Amino acid sequence: MGIHQGRFAYVGPCCPERGETEIQGHGEAAAPGFVDVHSHSDYYLLVNPLAESKVRQGVTTEIGGNCGYSAAPVFGKVREERVKVYRDLFGLDLPWESVGAYLSHLAMQGISVNFGLLAGHNTIRSSVMYGSDRAPSSEEMARMVQLIRHAMSEGALGLSTGLIYPPACFSRTSEIVDLCRAAKEDGGIFAVHMRSEGNRLLEAVDEVIEIAFISGIPLQISHLKTSGERNWNKLDALFERIETARRQGVDVTADRYPYTASNTGLSAVLPDWAFEGGTEGLMNRLKDQEIRRRMKKEIEAAHPEEDYFDRIMISAVTRPENRGYAGKKVKACAGLAGKEPLEFVFDLLVQERNMVDSIHFTMSHENLSRILKKDYVMIGSDSGAKTLEGPLGEGNPHPRAYGTCPRVLQQFVREEGLLSLEEAVRKMTSDPIKKLGIRDRGLIRQGFAADLVLFDPQTIRDPSTYEEPKRYPEGIRMVMVNGEVVVMDGEHTGKRPGKILTLRSY
Repeated sequence: MGIHQGRFAYVGPCCPERGETEIQGHGEAAAPGFVDVHSHSDYYLLVNPLAESKVRQGVTTEIGGNCGYSAAPVFGKVREERVKVYRDLFGLDLPWESVGAYLSHLAMQGISVNFGLLAGHNTIRSSVMYGSDRAPSSEEMARMVQLIRHAMSEGALGLSTGLIYPPACFSRTSEIVDLCRAAKEDGGIFAVHMRSEGNRLLEAVDEVIEIAFISGIPLQISHLKTSGERNWNKLDALFERIETARRQGVDVTADRYPYTASNTGLSAVLPDWAFEGGTEGLMNRLKDQEIRRRMKKEIEAAHPEEDYFDRIMISAVTRPENRGYAGKKVKACAGLAGKEPLEFVFDLLVQERNMVDSIHFTMSHENLSRILKKDYVMIGSDSGAKTLEGPLGEGNPHPRAYGTCPRVLQQFVREEGLLSLEEAVRKMTSDPIKKLGIRDRGLIRQGFAADLVLFDPQTIRDPSTYEEPKRYPEGIRMVMVNGEVVVMDGEHTGKRPGKILTLRSY
């Protein structure tokens, strides 16, 4: 391979010219740089623009703004809340409201990965309606549609939503159809965290397929899963719905991380109605004993399993006095605090003002393998770029932040033989690029951007665990972004050659 001005100038058996710099392979595999199609690094790249935990696992492109939570467009009360949160946590200033201003701010700072943004439905709805649980007025709906169109014109790759999270959980299907139509006008996709991945999984997938069918937008189902043991038997029906839609011409694909535990806010255990009115509404309800009793009754009915709180681990908190809970299961934490599990959860959410991350052990390895095997399923970490130390290394993060791509190549290619090496690489490179509509990446091809990873298929591994997640992968020799080396022999070079990717970038 010959590389000139950030692009592959020659690809063939023997390079016709010598280079100013030459990197000799020693039996490694050369692959296009990995694409994390489901990322949450929107703000983290401002804290650590080197994107340490991503580039060290071979990721050269991240797609942010997933699950409805994007850094832009954002304004009003929700922006004020985020400004305070990110200033307190990371010392960040957030001097933007629009997608264009955010992407310009990121580009001006410089980043080590390429980055593309989806406009988040939850963020947009919060900006227009804050935490309201009602349907939007005609004026509010028009404003949201306008914001989507403006976001697309300024470089967004599509629309995302998190229908399990407020305030999108209050939205009707028709609202999302209208927003998807606006995103489709400019070539965008629709990435969706469905309303349910467990008890109402099949109804949830029916809804998002209907949205894609009516609006005509390409659909990306985020982190496809069957959550909760009583729902593991729904996988065949889930596949049948997706594959029937594909046969009927609906552009449906999905992504998944190679782990059997999810990572989300601890407040995900609460019923939807608890979130009406935003953070203050939630805090007021959690402080009301009568409302707590109502919540407790609903949660216990939805999750009657005796070991439910033995399957949830506290991942991260913000207050020093609570940091000892990180890495421990909720039931154990409740015992330490001398409380019942749900009382502990309610109290912790109040103390932390809902800033509690948790890891949920709810999935089966067999179903994970069957999902990863499907040719329409890509790989996405569902994580932001982390570090080993400092503010982005706090707590007990999910190991997927450090090892998603190496784990696929180690466990599901080398150890289990579920995927061929070529299949796995395709799921992490050309498949997501094609889905997003980006023209010049995802392949080692003359004229394409020189995003490249050199790794040893026999030694690449993810050493991170749920108990000790903060470990960088092994077996990756070199990572190149736009023709510049950002990782060599396991060390970051400090370079920031990443670009902002839009549907118009070349």
